[in-house]
Formats: sequence, C-alpha cells, structure tokens
Amino acid sequence: MLTAPNKDKRPLFAAKDIKPFYLEHGPKIFPQTMVFGSIVKTMKSLVGPKYDGKYLHQVIEEKLGDTHLHEALTNVVIPTFDIKNMQPTIFSTFEARENSLMDAKLSDICISTSAAPTYLPAHYFQTQDKNGKFHEFNLIDGAIAANNPTLIATSEVTKQIYSGNSDFFPIKPTDYGKILVISIGTGLAKPEQKYNAKIASKWGIFGWLTKEGSNPIIDAFADASDDMVDYHISVAFQALRSEQNYLRIQDDTLSGTVSSVDIATKENMDKLVEIGETLLKKPVSRVNLKTGLFEESKNGGTNEETLKWFAKLLSEEKRIRNSKTPLANNL
Repeated sequence: MLTAPNKDKRPLFAAKDIKPFYLEHGPKIFPQTMVFGSIVKTMKSLVGPKYDGKYLHQVIEEKLGDTHLHEALTNVVIPTFDIKNMQPTIFSTFEARENSLMDAKLSDICISTSAAPTYLPAHYFQTQDKNGKFHEFNLIDGAIAANNPTLIATSEVTKQIYSGNSDFFPIKPTDYGKILVISIGTGLAKPEQKYNAKIASKWGIFGWLTKEGSNPIIDAFADASDDMVDYHISVAFQALRSEQNYLRIQDDTLSGTVSSVDIATKENMDKLVEIGETLLKKPVSRVNLKTGLFEESKNGGTNEETLKWFAKLLSEEKRIRNSKTPLANNL
C-alpha cells in the first residue's frame, strides 16, 4: 500500500490511510455470519475455501489497476508459494527489472500472497515477455514459504550487493553494521497454549485442520517460520555486534478472538487497533533464544522511540546519498 504509485508517481496510500482501509474493507473481505451460517461456513470449508475472495480481489484490482511490480516506488520483496511446482516464488523489484516474466501486476501478487489455505482460493495468472514467452503461476499464501519475510528481505539486499548494485560492493563483515532491519509481526498467541501432546496425539486430518475454530497444523508451521527467522536474524546481528540495528516489533501475548485470522467484527478490529497503539508505547523487546518469548531490553527505550531513531538514520542516509548522486532524487 505504501509503495504502489498513483498517477503522479507518489504513494497511492499514506500510512494514515491503512487503518481506515482495513476497518472499512475487513468486514467485507471476511464477512461474519450468525451461528447457523457459521456452521454452514465451517462445513463448506471442509470441501472448499471458507471465503470466496471475490470482494478482496475486486478491491485490490480496483485500487492497483494495471500497475506492475517494477513500478513500485521503492524496492519490495513479496513471498508466495507455487502449489503446482511445490516451491516458493519470490517477487521482488530487483528480480522484476532483471526478468520481465517476474514483473507481474501488483494486484496478482497481492491476491496470491494473501491466499491463505482453507480461507481464500489459490490464484492463477500468467505473465508474458516482449518475445511472447509465457510464464504461469499457481500461487497461495506467502506465509507457507515465509510467514516472517525478514530473512528474504535481507537475502535480496545481499543479492543486490553481490551483483554490484550497491555502494557496499565488495561486501565485508563490517558492512552488516550498515544494514537496518525493522521487522513488524502481526501478533502471536504463545501464552494461550491451546494444545498439548496429549490432545494432539488423538488428532486425525480434521483435528489438525479444524480444531476449536483454528488450523493447528497451519498455526504450527507459521509460528515455527516466525521463530526460526527471528532466531537466525537475532543471532547474526548479535554475532556482528549490530544488535541495535535489528528491531522486531511483535506482540506474542494475544488470546481469544484477537489472535484469529478472520474474525473481522468491529469489536475485534477495534481491539487490534488498541493492541497496535499500545505496542508502540511498550519497551523494545528481543526474543529469548531459549524460551522463544520476547523479553524487554535493558535501556532499549520504547518501540515508538526506536522507530523514530531508525527514521532519523534513514533520512540522514537518504540526504547523504542524494548529495553524492543527484540522480538519486529521481529514483
């Protein structure tokens, strides 16, 4: 939303527009039903996706139109998973400029990366290059490949450095101190501890897919992906003595409906807004590599203060780069 361009090549959305967008469209993307309707929807989800995705597709296509990946206002990387080839498909502006077959429409990429199994349908589309060559995509939610895409983002930066498209080339270990990472999670329900081995030992297919209104197998994969990426990045930055350059903002204390994927009632969405605003005021936390839980950092300040510090560093870096290369003003 922040990098899609409008007709004047400015951001289509400002940061302040994102919350109202979700509050307006969320209930229509995930329509809630009364008890009987909910039972019917649950039964339907056993043989097909819980939601048809039509409204979501309509909104995305309406807002993004024919805008392609290479037109993004800054570099982005978006993971998806190809269900036909059984492998991740990573869309990035860097790749799109090198390979036109990966320069898909932003609408197709967004529909694909949000196609969560059991909730929304898989998405099919094709791209074509100037020589008439086609490439087909059969995609589902990027969380299957990378629920926490931080590692993919740092990998793309490293790839650009090695390709020579960076002031850092050739890269040295000390250069990692120049990389700033802000990783923002969407919340976890670790303390809830809904399951245990005694319960799970009795599950069959349906138990793993639909226990207590959740998808335990998907939850397990997603949380494992989150934790392993955070573990890897945390260790890497600590080893390079650049721990302060990595900020992970995550609330791992969610419970009940606020930890759900699709309960888009006004009450629940208002709670999520409140949680987000409260999270800004909380002290910076870092994952305990033994317990997997977030613990407050000593003398780390709040998330809000640290974000402002990051913004100042980025602004100064942008000013320095522009003074060195006037052409950067047009990028």
